Amino acid sequence: MEKEHNLVPGDSLWKRHLYRIIYRSDTKLGKLFDIILLCLILISTFIILMESIPAIDKKYHYTFIILEWIISLVFTTEYCARIIVVKNKKNYIFSFFGIIDFLALVPFYLSFVFPVTKYFLIFRMLRMLRVFRVFNLMDFMNDGFVIVRALKNSSRKIYIFLLFLIIFSVIVGSLMFMVEGGRQGFETIPQAIYWAVVTVTTVGYGDVSPITPMGKFFAVILMLAGYSIIAVPTGIVTAEMRNKRQNLEKVCDRCGNEDIDDDARYCKQCGKKLA
Repeated sequence: MEKEHNLVPGDSLWKRHLYRIIYRSDTKLGKLFDIILLCLILISTFIILMESIPAIDKKYHYTFIILEWIISLVFTTEYCARIIVVKNKKNYIFSFFGIIDFLALVPFYLSFVFPVTKYFLIFRMLRMLRVFRVFNLMDFMNDGFVIVRALKNSSRKIYIFLLFLIIFSVIVGSLMFMVEGGRQGFETIPQAIYWAVVTVTTVGYGDVSPITPMGKFFAVILMLAGYSIIAVPTGIVTAEMRNKRQNLEKVCDRCGNEDIDDDARYCKQCGKKLA
């Protein structure tokens, strides 16, 4: 959820009105403002996608440039306005949405020097996260926070698993290099490790495959092991998400009390009826 930034008590009326439009969506103008921004983000994304297609870019090149200039100037003005109307400017600039707003502008100006960086404008899609606030879908955002917290809390287990996977891939790749005897695709150990990673992750590009009977046997073992290995991080994150969800269900919505018995119907701290 986007953090609100309070106005200074002595701020002028126009600044207060502009703040309500930009940071809030509980008025018609505020919601209209957010919807217009979301539409501009979609248009900008569509332009970037079309510019990557030579035939379309050649036909509508100047139209795309004009539209991108207009959209970028609108976003620049909006970003400056957000900074002007808030009291805690630093809090907004370094907030999650503040950083996203900044990243949505930088590629456009960098493209004057490095033209290829204009494709980084695709980061503007991240601003679509505001759609949850605009259309009162914060329950979806809260579910997203549960996933993020689950990933964060299970990160140590995942790091250990990735270390094991790296060691396993290096060993298998080295064995395949010796078994295949430097044949095509296995000329070096790094190339063999690449094959091992592609195989154990069940991606299976098919650009490299073993030829010898022993190599095929190792490949079969690796492919079967891949199914088990992929299930490990999924199980870790799923278990953490389940624990987080159970903890959230035991918290009182009114007072935040977490000391709730499994069979409790009312919160022992504030008396609120539990769901």
